[in-house]
Amino acid sequence: QVQLVESGGGLVQPGGSLTLSCAASGSITSANAMGWFRQAPGKQRTMVATITKGGSARYADSVQGRFFISRDNAKNTLYLHLTGLKPEDTAVYYCNGVWNGVNCWGKGTLVTVSS
Repeated sequence: QVQLVESGGGLVQPGGSLTLSCAASGSITSANAMGWFRQAPGKQRTMVATITKGGSARYADSVQGRFFISRDNAKNTLYLHLTGLKPEDTAVYYCNGVWNGVNCWGKGTLVTVSS
């Protein structure tokens, strides 16, 4: 099973920016799809952004135009660029990927948006 390790979370003021990284132990070009999900305290985990093998990206309505997903195939790393952060973006952000039908998750990185 591919291991995923997220990094880049932290405390940021409203309106600020962060870039999250997800390093994969396997080739991300062989993943059927990859994405970022988040889980706020007391809430269910929800999709933030996904990217297909062909490079098509999809975003949750709540982050459209503020967050951007990208990947570096040579580094086997997925990124999530967060801009215009709001307090309601506070959550643990999880990296996800599907390899041969197996759903792999990282342990998450905490993003806190507060003044």
